[in-house]
Amino acid sequence: MRNKKITRKITQGMYVLTTKDGGCIVDAVSQISAGDYPLISVAVMKTNYTNSLLKKNRKFALSVIGKEEDGKLIETFGMKSMREIDKFAECETEDIMGIPVMKNSLGYMLCEIVDAIDNDTHTLFIGKLIEADVFKDEEAMSYGYYQEHKDDLIKVTTEKGRTAWICTICGYIYYGETLPDDFKCPKCGVGKELFEKKTKEN
Repeated sequence: MRNKKITRKITQGMYVLTTKDGGCIVDAVSQISAGDYPLISVAVMKTNYTNSLLKKNRKFALSVIGKEEDGKLIETFGMKSMREIDKFAECETEDIMGIPVMKNSLGYMLCEIVDAIDNDTHTLFIGKLIEADVFKDEEAMSYGYYQEHKDDLIKVTTEKGRTAWICTICGYIYYGETLPDDFKCPKCGVGKELFEKKTKEN
């Protein structure tokens, strides 16, 4: 038995990853070296539009989401696509070296991409930290906290009277009494084990 929910116990934060012309929510972020210009890694799904942008651009920013965030940043950058809306028009941003960063965040890290490693589902982008600042000295939101409180942070509206399965990663909604055994989210590519059922009565 493989219960992938245990991965939610890995200590990691919630960030808005931005680059020129796009951005998305990420949680798999790590500092992998020290020194004056430490290296920061971030994993981005291959199916995400932002992944293709990062392969064209040389810089990205990570805005740190605070624990007191009302969910707007997560909803905008995690549940919507730049193919459909201008995410930057939904939030206040500040231009830093040509990359938009979130004003309503705890601060940002601006990185120059030095390497990219592809695997089956994600690309691991490695960036050299070239600029950074702290906006607010508050507690950062962890991925575990988000998972425990996502119903309060993100309001997902489903059709009344229908059983819905909601992707806990991107918010995609599948309607049906059961999920097919080989089902994968058409939006972000994760398997059925990362979907949660919302019953007709909810």
